[in-house]
Amino acid sequence: MASLRLPVATYRLQFNQDFTFREARALLGYLQDLGITDIYASPLLQSRRGSGHGYDVTDPTRLDTDAGSHEEFEAFQAELQRRGMGLILDIVPNHMAASSENPWWMDLLENGPGSAYASHFDIDWHPDYRSLENKVLLPVLADLYGRVLENRELQPVYHDGSFRVQYRQETFPLSPASYHRILKHRLDVLEKRLGSDSSSCQEYRGILASLAALPAELSLPIEAAGERRLQTQAVKERLQRLHRTVPDVRRFISENLRLFSGIKNRPASFRLLDRALSEQAYVLSFWQNPNAGINYRRFFAIVDLVGVRVEDPFVFEATHSLIFRLVEQGFVQGLRIDHIDGLRDPLGYLQRLQERVAGSPGGEPRSFYLIVEKILSGSERLPPEWPVFGTTGYDFLNAVNRLFIEPRGARAVERIYARFVGSGVDYEEILYRKKKLVINTLLAVEVRSLSRQLGLLAEQDRYARDLPFSDLAQALAEITVCLTVYRTYVRNLALSGEARTRIEAAVREARRRRPNLSSACFDFVREVLLIEDAGHLLPEQREARLSFVMRWQQFTGPVMAKGQEDTALYVYNPLVALNEVGGDPRPGKVLADDFHQFVKDRARAWPHSLNATATHDTKRGEDVRARISVLSGNPAEWQRRLRRWTRLNASRKKSVNGQIVPDSNDEILFYQTLLGAWPASPAEIPGLKERLQAYLIKAMREAMVHTRWTQPNLAQEGALVEFIDSVLSGSEDDPFLKDFHDFHRKVAYWGMLNGLAQVLLKIVCPGVPDFYQGCELWDLHLVDPDNRGRVDFALRTELLRSIQEQANGAPAPAFLESLLQHWTDGRVKLYLTWRALNFRRKHPQLFLEGDYAAVEARGNRNRNVVALVRSFGDEHLLAALPRWLASAKAPMKPAQAQRFWAGGELVLPARAPRSWFNVLTGQRLTCSASRRPATLALREVFQSFPVALLFAAPGDRASEESRAANGE
Repeated sequence: MASLRLPVATYRLQFNQDFTFREARALLGYLQDLGITDIYASPLLQSRRGSGHGYDVTDPTRLDTDAGSHEEFEAFQAELQRRGMGLILDIVPNHMAASSENPWWMDLLENGPGSAYASHFDIDWHPDYRSLENKVLLPVLADLYGRVLENRELQPVYHDGSFRVQYRQETFPLSPASYHRILKHRLDVLEKRLGSDSSSCQEYRGILASLAALPAELSLPIEAAGERRLQTQAVKERLQRLHRTVPDVRRFISENLRLFSGIKNRPASFRLLDRALSEQAYVLSFWQNPNAGINYRRFFAIVDLVGVRVEDPFVFEATHSLIFRLVEQGFVQGLRIDHIDGLRDPLGYLQRLQERVAGSPGGEPRSFYLIVEKILSGSERLPPEWPVFGTTGYDFLNAVNRLFIEPRGARAVERIYARFVGSGVDYEEILYRKKKLVINTLLAVEVRSLSRQLGLLAEQDRYARDLPFSDLAQALAEITVCLTVYRTYVRNLALSGEARTRIEAAVREARRRRPNLSSACFDFVREVLLIEDAGHLLPEQREARLSFVMRWQQFTGPVMAKGQEDTALYVYNPLVALNEVGGDPRPGKVLADDFHQFVKDRARAWPHSLNATATHDTKRGEDVRARISVLSGNPAEWQRRLRRWTRLNASRKKSVNGQIVPDSNDEILFYQTLLGAWPASPAEIPGLKERLQAYLIKAMREAMVHTRWTQPNLAQEGALVEFIDSVLSGSEDDPFLKDFHDFHRKVAYWGMLNGLAQVLLKIVCPGVPDFYQGCELWDLHLVDPDNRGRVDFALRTELLRSIQEQANGAPAPAFLESLLQHWTDGRVKLYLTWRALNFRRKHPQLFLEGDYAAVEARGNRNRNVVALVRSFGDEHLLAALPRWLASAKAPMKPAQAQRFWAGGELVLPARAPRSWFNVLTGQRLTCSASRRPATLALREVFQSFPVALLFAAPGDRASEESRAANGE
């Protein structure tokens, strides 16, 4: 039975061929010195060769060979245990790679519904298209099937007893029936060569006879299917022996394969291969037309990631066998569940997983540390009955993000954006249209499948049988688009109040948007989604409706993800610091006082959820967002600069088909991105140019306005690339670059202070602080793949060693001053992370269980400070940090900070201690003995460092902390 381990601080590592178990093992000393207690690893099961992320699993029973050997993993794990560190593993229960590297998938393609793995994958073997009966559509070809065939791009090959079809880097197995077709072709020629009475010829005929005697794959009982697999394997082994030992057989098979390959410009020569391919349990088709009939559940719209039926207990055990073994052996102390919303029954899965890893069926529901990748929208909350410890932290990320955006300035930025792009911009309308676009294009096949199922339900209902099918399909699509969360969690006939409320709201909005659509159709779809019964339904009809709803729920998540995350958030650009996964990008929706309530609610329900500020999937690095947020503090200057830059760069734009590139929306995105990602070192500028060009092309394709992934507008994209090149290739005297640098200097400085503040918040707030690899220095990355490159850990290790040497004890004022003067090198962020994390590690209960309360600021600059107190027993922590400094015109010289904060104070809780020790500076602060309530002056709190971490304990314990920090 696995014991519960709660992490104190996690560090995300992306394992792949460029970062292996061996490298991770060597890094553990640095991470432990930094204050990390648990490694949070990307998926470690076997994935595609060269995968940079591990979410394309090909074999869940093995560790990823790109990351290293099993022995190297064990050595990594042994080092973790020696240091008392834990391992949290990211797992992917929803899907696997539909790849020739996946043995389960290859077996399914070879044997169709008769495969031992047919039930593992979420496939509709009986779709509407009769041509796909008991077949899988594979939209993998770069052109129409006939052209690909006659260009000889599909090549039959033989290897180790098996026949396959090679297409570029992928291979597809041929069925045993096709073996017989290939081997029997021109049999008389082989018989003459071998001699009809030779043992080799007799063996060859025996192989053909065995192939002919194989029973059809379909509708075989289990025992017969197993026998067929044994017979097929025996035939392959016999064929391989004959192929290896008899040259004439080897030459004959090669000749037949050449004949089956066809001859260019002779269409009739391709009949052999075309007929053989028609016998397979799959149909190869053009990749740009997958919606014609794709009949397996995909991960979003990615055709080479196929859904897994993990709700099947047998499949559950098969896909988790190695994970369970690693847990049982004590190698893994926590699991992160990827894409929980893709599962048919998330609660059922989590209950089964918790019982399995904790080893206590029916026992404590939270016995093992599980967290879920769950995107919470708006007021949505994590279902309280889920047996997990929280989410991966997007909810925390967005709450922190909003904290540094000045609400009044944000509304001004929103107006500036509307004027700049030349029209009123309604985000809800953009989101609605983009979700409709996604449903009608990328996910059209799923809509058709669900509509067909809905039509069958209507046919069985006396009140709905006469409703037009097309109207029912439109009503379902409208309601799906109008759902404001990723999904609901209906799993039985008794709906929760939350699910009912969400569905009812979606129905009302759909009716409002489509008043001319049949009201009766909306009524029926509503009844189905709510599984309502007016008294006329049979039990099996209600069960059919429940099955439909559970399938629909697997679909709504991809609609939201593709429509919002991957499309709308690249179209609506007033303040792109807000354009984050799970966030609301409307600046006008930012509130000034909702952060503390969010933290309290989260601490009460999920005290051990992750506190993230960057992940492998965030749209921008944490410090890019921190910089862009500064624009809300000085909207007037932002507007002036925006107008000036547009004028200065007008000559660099081009006209493509009557459209200016970039248009105003893409241009404002470019300037914000440039402000956020501009590096400290001039040596990084050439690399920035390439990164920005790749990023803006991706952003435009995701937006699906001027270009898209499926239909790239190369002329438009080329003009954008040239614009970026021209803008960034100017000399130091270039008017735009001179003006940009002048503004960027201020934005970057105030953004740096935002960045330090969010690091401190992540560490001191309830929850587990999570650090994405490399973010202990400034994180100026953009969306993947930009944020998934190699990290210079040698640099970070050396910088930390230097910081430890210089700050061994209370840091000298000159050291702190040096960190702030040279803030661009990132040492100041690394120092803060190291100090705060190590303090957290020494006081785990204070952070894991301590109470949380907001601290009021009053007097001068009261709007520009956020403070909180944590208390556990007789230990107290007070954290204070600045915000909205651009709007207050805060000085950009640290030496002037005391003058800026003069006249402001923090009002401490009634029973708060009077004497405090600053963990970051080594200084002691004392409240006024005569004041009630007790206060701390802001000029003292921020005397030597931009953020403050104060500690108080009774007796001499705070003094001990002080002496320890001073090296005494």
